[in-house]
Amino acid sequence: MPVRQFRWSRGLGYFPGWWWAATAGRHLTSQPFWLYWTGERGRRRHAPDYFARRADGTGVVIDVRADDRIEAADAGAFAVTAEACARLGWEFRRVGEIDPVPVSNVRWLARYRHPRCAGRAEVTRRLREAFAGSAPLLAGAGEAGDPLATLPALFHMMWRHELVADVTRERLGPATLVRAAGTGR
Repeated sequence: MPVRQFRWSRGLGYFPGWWWAATAGRHLTSQPFWLYWTGERGRRRHAPDYFARRADGTGVVIDVRADDRIEAADAGAFAVTAEACARLGWEFRRVGEIDPVPVSNVRWLARYRHPRCAGRAEVTRRLREAFAGSAPLLAGAGEAGDPLATLPALFHMMWRHELVADVTRERLGPATLVRAAGTGR
């Protein structure tokens, strides 16, 4: 449960509260706990933005704040949080502005994460064959069949990391090179 109530207002620029995570199949929440300490100005507290538990059991605490919005008190809170996490054997990450290219690609692929986009077994088999070696996205989708049928399955397979592309440098497009996961670049 979040440690404080979330306030909503127009133009906030972010969305506090509960979020449905299709990958996890459940709601996730932000600000899961308070961290208390005594500093130079007395008793302080900070609610990190997220806590995640990895499959291996280790923890990750994440704070999200744009670089240009970090004031001295915030920097101090992040330092204390990082120290507390280190003592517990957890990782601490402070995330700032996210590059718009990978964000747009992830948002696009997320539209195809639902199993209904997976396509028939025959379509996925043909897509695996088309992208056994590196091939341009649209050409490979066309080689596997009618792009109206193969593209949703292709994007679903990319969401699941069965097929991969470099989504960090440029937005997905017809010429984006796609390949089967685990094969060389």
